[in-house]
Amino acid sequence: MALSETLPRLWYRRGLALPLFFLIPFSWLFGAIAAGRRAAYRYGWLRSERLPVPVVVVGNLVAGGAGKTPLTLWLVEALLAHGWRPGIVSRGYGVNVVLPVLVDPGATAGECGDEPLLLARRSGVPVAVCRDRVAAARAILGGHPGCNVIIADDGLQHYRLARDVELAVFDARGAGNGHLLPAGPLREPMDRLQAVDAVMLNGIAALPDLPVGVPCYQMRLNGARFVALGDAGRSCAAADLSGQTLHAYAGIGDPGRFFRHLEMLGLRFEPHPFPDHHHFSAADFVSAQGGVVLLTEKDAVKCAGLITGEAWVLPVSAEIDLGEPGLIDRILEKLNGRKTA
Repeated sequence: MALSETLPRLWYRRGLALPLFFLIPFSWLFGAIAAGRRAAYRYGWLRSERLPVPVVVVGNLVAGGAGKTPLTLWLVEALLAHGWRPGIVSRGYGVNVVLPVLVDPGATAGECGDEPLLLARRSGVPVAVCRDRVAAARAILGGHPGCNVIIADDGLQHYRLARDVELAVFDARGAGNGHLLPAGPLREPMDRLQAVDAVMLNGIAALPDLPVGVPCYQMRLNGARFVALGDAGRSCAAADLSGQTLHAYAGIGDPGRFFRHLEMLGLRFEPHPFPDHHHFSAADFVSAQGGVVLLTEKDAVKCAGLITGEAWVLPVSAEIDLGEPGLIDRILEKLNGRKTA
């Protein structure tokens, strides 16, 4: 098993697994570099760029996915409902995009990344990818002058892009063993959450070591109806799949989250977990021949033409507990009170 697959398994075990003990000095080094970088932006030694429109960052402290993409889609819908015209910028994980690219919904994941492609197809708003999120945002503003707010998907540590709102997402894995990379899953220490506007708890009731006073909102992913891979006009309920030989594939941050969702729908299946952003090939689906394949929506954008048999995709949407004040109210207050760049 590759190291990139072994480490995440150890990060989320209780306590510090023995192999990770030897990585602690590297975590100290990682933490020192991360702290130095944050200080450089805080004191102006490195310059953050402020756009002429407000910026909302959706990110997390842990390596890998935690539900940022569904939250970004929820945020787009909420802002549209309140008269805003958002655009989305993303790194485009797994693709080397040096110059900003506006994502065509008809593109392939190999051209722009799986999450940006999913965002472009689901949101209906402009999406741009680039390692430099400032350049990506400027590409959107240049091509879509009506856009008046930028949402940065997975940009919490991209300090070059000045932001007005920060949302940090955690799923049921929480902060794992609480150590920084590579001994643990954290990109930054937990006290970084003192600076965010809200923590989103995706399928988790509470987060240990959460700084006092940080607003928290419960988040869950809902989805009960499947659509056919390659034909979104065909759909079925979970009950229609019951009794068939099912194979569930997931190449997301926590494949178990997808499998638990399927179990909640009453389905029995053989699970096939893969690393986050896995590049699927036809060989991955050989073991599912003669059965029915179930996919996450994020993985489905990479699997067209790879599966010879029946395959269904489960779209999910984020549901946010409103709280008091509500999340969107908190965000709108910050956006409306923003000073002009």
